[in-house]
Amino acid sequence: MKNQGQETYENPLISRYSSQEMLGIFSPQFKFGTWRRLWLALAESQAELGLAISKRQLAQMRAHLDDIDFKRAARYEKKFRHDVMAHVYTFGDAAPSARGIIHLGATSAFVGDNTDLIQMHKGLEIVRMRLVRVIDLLAQFARRYRKLPTLGYTHFQPAQLTTVGKRATLWCYDFVMDIEEVQHRIESLCFRSVKGTTGTQASFLDLFNGNHKKVLRLEKMVAAKMGFKNISPVSGQTYNRKIDANVVATLCGVAQSGHKISNDIRLLAHLKQIEEPFEKKQIGSSAMAYKRNPMRSERIASLARYVISLASSPAMTAAQQWFERTLDDSANKRLSVPESFLAVDAILSIVANVVDGLVVYPRVIKAAVDAELPFMATENIIMAGVKAGGDRQELHEAIRRHSLAAGIQVKQHGKPNDLIERLKGDALFSKIDFKNTLKVEKYIGRAPQQVDDFLRNVVTPIKRKSRKYGDIADVELKV
Repeated sequence: MKNQGQETYENPLISRYSSQEMLGIFSPQFKFGTWRRLWLALAESQAELGLAISKRQLAQMRAHLDDIDFKRAARYEKKFRHDVMAHVYTFGDAAPSARGIIHLGATSAFVGDNTDLIQMHKGLEIVRMRLVRVIDLLAQFARRYRKLPTLGYTHFQPAQLTTVGKRATLWCYDFVMDIEEVQHRIESLCFRSVKGTTGTQASFLDLFNGNHKKVLRLEKMVAAKMGFKNISPVSGQTYNRKIDANVVATLCGVAQSGHKISNDIRLLAHLKQIEEPFEKKQIGSSAMAYKRNPMRSERIASLARYVISLASSPAMTAAQQWFERTLDDSANKRLSVPESFLAVDAILSIVANVVDGLVVYPRVIKAAVDAELPFMATENIIMAGVKAGGDRQELHEAIRRHSLAAGIQVKQHGKPNDLIERLKGDALFSKIDFKNTLKVEKYIGRAPQQVDDFLRNVVTPIKRKSRKYGDIADVELKV
């Protein structure tokens, strides 16, 4: 017997990954409830500017903003083959006295496009708070491990030392750049407001008998009622689709940052230096019981790759619109824009979960440092030898020979790095204080101070500003 309700494709962004906050913004209830609020804002503003719209009509509209009969709307849409008119009629049935003035002078883009802009604005606000949380958690981690020396890697080959905390600031700075970009998008997002069928506002000019000032006031009044100060200076039938492309590109940037940190954590887990949290009863592999697979980091990378791939769709849509508008944007943006938000919402929640529980293994980290430090210290050893009266070129040649021999011991025979022992046995280096020269602290540069500066000058102002945005509790993951 088949299980009812399990025979239709289920979007995992809805069932597994995204938060209720973000899902709510892109829900049918929010969308069509916003349509009704837009129609109310339009009617209220038109009444205030002198059109014959009664208080009774407005009151009926206000009373039915959220009690949407979706089944009735579906029947109308099947009949009219037009989603906006289906909801105009459905709203009119709920507020019969207002039926004749709902959507007065407007085109479909009045509700469709303005709602899209509202959804993106609210979605960006959630992304901003998710970013604040990730930045704060990474800052705490960086502060905790600001002095812990670790191998730096370039080309994934051992390089000069850094600290665990300094590396965390690199991850954090990626997200800092993202929040700056998100803030820019929030502040610069322009409302379409009332522009008419081709953006000329001709219908509204006709309603107000050629009074241009009233049309301009109407535009500002509707935008203000919907919470917007900025209004698009010009438009065709729709707002400029570069807005979608720019917003999704911003989300794509967040995905890139998530992918970067997830890659590093996975590599560090392989090195047994740092691991993502692992639950007491969690199973790493169905076959290999000993494994602690970095599944959360892998999930971040997987979702991030999806967002990065989505970014091309709004870009192509913006490039391929004809004149004042074509409808080949509609089906595409219904998928690419909301799903970019839903996936980034999930990415940031998982990143926060991972960073909040990162497990650091200082002894493993120290062992890796100790194994490579002799090679890294060679320049300092040469300088110490010169200070003790030696010849720089002669010392350099001796270290070159000993380093090659030590490398053979490590790579061909699997033995520990014995470079220091070789140098200690060479008379050329007899006057060098190796204990002092090999102090790890000498090789991390200003890493701890850079952490302090970064937290003070970059992170603290972000946290201070974030207080005025409110707060969003971290959502428990569904997986």
